[in-house]
This record gives sequence, structure tokens and C-alpha cells, in this order.
Amino acid sequence: MARDPAFVLRYLAEVEELAEDVLAARQQIVDLDVKRNRNREALRALHKSPEPEGTAMVCFGSMFIELPAAQTRDMLRKDQEQLDEEIKNLRKELRVKVNRLYEAQGKPELKGFNLNPMSAEEMKLINRILEG
Repeated sequence: MARDPAFVLRYLAEVEELAEDVLAARQQIVDLDVKRNRNREALRALHKSPEPEGTAMVCFGSMFIELPAAQTRDMLRKDQEQLDEEIKNLRKELRVKVNRLYEAQGKPELKGFNLNPMSAEEMKLINRILEG
């Protein structure tokens, strides 16, 4: 059974495009995670600082600005929250992209890939039930 070369070419181009989307999303998650880890390190350094209410040098692009440590901590915490949210959204999108890729390749959908972690409240309720 011979296939039309144009059809095969379109199919391969579609699969390649979907695979590139998956790889790009994964790389974006890695990049944001690196930034999140750097922020975490900076927050820890501010926490360990001998002068917790002093000032901190903050790099914005190619220049350093001296800011109050409290303001710097607040900025870093807000940035952490934003990064956490972006990573969470990218992971959700990644699930959809991987499923589309698998569908285009004719593979079955990944089992257990769409699981979400339980919240702290849900864990407390489960522990209460288990403790009786």
C-alpha cells in the first residue's frame, strides 16, 4: 500500500513541529527553574546576612542598584510566586502538547501523566480519615 509522498511529508512536518513545541516548552521550564533557584539562593543569602535590615546590591540588567534588604526580599518573593505560577502553567501546557504529539504519532495517551498533586488540606483530610 503506497502512500502519497505529499501526505507523508505533511505528516512528518506536523510531528516534527509538535515535537519542537514539546522541546521548547521543556527548555522554557528548565530556564525558569534555573531563575527560580537563583532567586531562592538570593533569598537565603539575604536571610543569612549579618545585617538583615541593611541594604542589598541588586542587579537589574547591566547595572547594580542598592536597595533596602526588606524591599529586595519582597521583590524576590513576588518574583518567586510569579515564576512558580509560570512553571505550573507551562507544565499544564506541556501535558497537552505531549498528548497531541503522541496522538499524531499514533501512540496511546500516557497513563498517569495528567495527575495533580494533592493540596495540603486534602492531605490533612486523608490523614484524619486514616487515623480514624
